[in-house]
Amino acid sequence: MIEVTTLGAGCFWCVEAVFLSLPGITSVDVGYSNGHIENPTYKQVCSGHTGHAEVAKIVFNSEIISFEDILKIFFKMHDPTTLDRQGADIGSQYRSVIFYHSEDQKEISIKMIERYNITNKYDGKIVTEVEKAKKFYIAEDYHQEYYKNNETDPYCKFVIKPKLDKLSK
Repeated sequence: MIEVTTLGAGCFWCVEAVFLSLPGITSVDVGYSNGHIENPTYKQVCSGHTGHAEVAKIVFNSEIISFEDILKIFFKMHDPTTLDRQGADIGSQYRSVIFYHSEDQKEISIKMIERYNITNKYDGKIVTEVEKAKKFYIAEDYHQEYYKNNETDPYCKFVIKPKLDKLSK
């Protein structure tokens, strides 16, 4: 069955690269979600004043990869205990967030966060937001498949590649 989820875990280039590497992922588009400005630009979102999060809209085949498995990878690929920050990326646009597309996704997300917090899986409390997916705006073309098209870029070599290596172990 084909499903969609929208996830924010810091820079959308990282999220896209990780999920494009997985079996069962049909497509990943990076963009902006759940803000208050229509058709925002990258520059506007980076200002931190649009309410949008940098996200990856992920289409997946749930018969190959479950939503729960997607969330396990999501939580492993970033630090869900830092508020509005992932590494050097600071601001609400880089928040850890799950924009759910069904009540089932909402329930699974909340239960997983509760389970991780109870078992102290992380050093701090998970601050990942769980919100209903609203309007998604696709980012400018040069952001799509960024890692694939820019592997020699320093950001790709020093931020994205280590995440991919960590997840492949």
